[in-house]
Amino acid sequence: MANWFECKVRYDKMMENGLQKKVNEPYLVDALSFTEAEARIIEEQTPFISGDFSISAVKRTKISEIFWDDSADKWYLVKTNFITIDEKTAAEKKSSTLILVAANDFRGALDNFMEGMKGTMADFEIASIVETPIMDVYKAKLQAGSKPAEQ
Repeated sequence: MANWFECKVRYDKMMENGLQKKVNEPYLVDALSFTEAEARIIEEQTPFISGDFSISAVKRTKISEIFWDDSADKWYLVKTNFITIDEKTAAEKKSSTLILVAANDFRGALDNFMEGMKGTMADFEIASIVETPIMDVYKAKLQAGSKPAEQ
């Protein structure tokens, strides 16, 4: 199972009008620890940023799954409530899960989410879909010769 960290990178960005502006952009990194997350975001961002930059924050997220779309340029956070029935009391119980979905717009996020949930046996309802400021998501890098983790 992936362990997602949100890392904020602070640097001077060249704007379209030619002025430089200090920005603080969030990225998502799959890592085992805070230290590895910071090292990974530095490794991933170094080729794209000219000049100095710093990691202003690293925090663990509660994202349980990501639905990818290589043609998408935005990330949406879908809060999903899975509905279960308590066998003893016959009461309906909802458990929330956060799923990150890549899409170009809100409708695409809903469509990509529903496509990703196809085949799911559990009952669920969508509580919310929100566009996130996340710039990019970096999957774990596997070492040469290592096997991918079982899911």
